[in-house]
Amino acid sequence: MVLGRLAHYGFDLLAVSTIVAGIKKTTGFAPQTALISDDTARSVADSYLGIGETIFASLSGIAVNSQYWGRDPNPKR
Repeated sequence: MVLGRLAHYGFDLLAVSTIVAGIKKTTGFAPQTALISDDTARSVADSYLGIGETIFASLSGIAVNSQYWGRDPNPKR
């Protein structure tokens, strides 16, 4: 039970980090970790966000090279 809960929380943390990386990639807005005064907390935050960027880049690469993904011919922007 405890391991399942830890796995669930870990997956949630990775999902949030990946979503933040997607927001950074598409809008250019990113969390300002430089405002964190504690060096250790800033390092943890930067590492956490870096993991999300790595996951987002990997998933983007998979989508670009997949036959099941393509550009939307009618984007609603």
